[in-house]
Amino acid sequence: MIKDTSGQDKLCSPNKTRKFVRPLLVIGGGLLVTGLVWLSISSPQASFSINAEALRFATLEKGTLVRDISTTGIIVAANAPVLYSPEMGSVTLALMPGDHVKKGEVIARIESHALLSQFKQQGSVLEGMKSALERAKLDARRQQLTTERILDMARVDLVAAERESRRGDLLIKSHLISEIDFEAGKDTLQKAELLYAHSEKEVALMKDTLSFEIKDKASDVKRQSLVVTELTRQVAALELIAPVSGIIGNWLVEQNARVSQGQALFTVVDLSAFEAELAVPETYADELGLGMTVVLNFGAVTVAGTLSSISPEVINREVSARVRFTQDDSLHLRQNQRLSARVLLENKPNVLMVKQGAFVRSGGGQRVYVVQDNIAKSIPITLGARSMSHVEVLSGGLVGDRWVISSLDPFKKAHEVQLR
Repeated sequence: MIKDTSGQDKLCSPNKTRKFVRPLLVIGGGLLVTGLVWLSISSPQASFSINAEALRFATLEKGTLVRDISTTGIIVAANAPVLYSPEMGSVTLALMPGDHVKKGEVIARIESHALLSQFKQQGSVLEGMKSALERAKLDARRQQLTTERILDMARVDLVAAERESRRGDLLIKSHLISEIDFEAGKDTLQKAELLYAHSEKEVALMKDTLSFEIKDKASDVKRQSLVVTELTRQVAALELIAPVSGIIGNWLVEQNARVSQGQALFTVVDLSAFEAELAVPETYADELGLGMTVVLNFGAVTVAGTLSSISPEVINREVSARVRFTQDDSLHLRQNQRLSARVLLENKPNVLMVKQGAFVRSGGGQRVYVVQDNIAKSIPITLGARSMSHVEVLSGGLVGDRWVISSLDPFKKAHEVQLR
């Protein structure tokens, strides 16, 4: 019977080399982990890489930032008056569109029979009033002569009564006449004095009356003369003359058409003075100001002008503005000629700025990628004023920094990206 396997066991002495293997393995593993940790800390945390040729870069610099607005416009005549019909009637257009015209030349006529008839009628009324005024002057002279004759007769009677009164005084002293005859002579003198006094007043009153009547009729004549003068002006205005020298614009009515009063007929374009009419987006309307410098581009020719007028209304989300500039025969300007323009809003000297790019829109103007040793790192920024070519950097950048100014969408909001 076998009790156990103790008889098969063999006593062995321990191996001295195996005593150091396990500690060495533990120490080596620790060193490996520590190295990996330090390597991860010292190396950049680039999530992925992007081809640098697909990006655009710009270096921050200091300079003068010119804020401007880029827009388009057309050439328009600075003076292009529209001629309107002064009265209702039929129009006869003497010139064709595009014909040259000189200032003061008759270019159209309006035939208004009603106005001509009214003019003749009021003229006849004026002539009748003038005749009535002359007749009133003759009647006044006649009546004044009559009243003066009465006054003269009263003066003669007064002189005779005074003479009889003096004779009565002498006779009464000599008791040659009775007391009754003496008093009768005094009564005659008093009546002559009263009659003369009333005659004087009547003559003065007649003069005032005749003067008033003549003045009243003269006022009627003057009032009617004003009516005839106005009608004369209206009749003369039936011939439309050119207010400026230039060319005839498009007809707004047909030849011999029946037109109403105040209806537009055509325009006269003054070719000696042009202006640029710009269409500015309404977002910049509050920043526009009269006198601002505007750079106009006519193909290869550049001309500087000033903002002369700004429309107070917004049409199709745009504000119309006029630019006045010095003209040159070499420009060869034409009506409605297209052009491009830049409105210079502001000059900011000695500012930190970078070129414009898609990073402003894609990064919301709050983040950008700065490039150092082929590593693009995301940093927060603050942007300020913007122009068509540059944007002001308020914080987050230094002179000489190299930024990614193209779209930031390829970076997928990573903190660091390797550039290859």
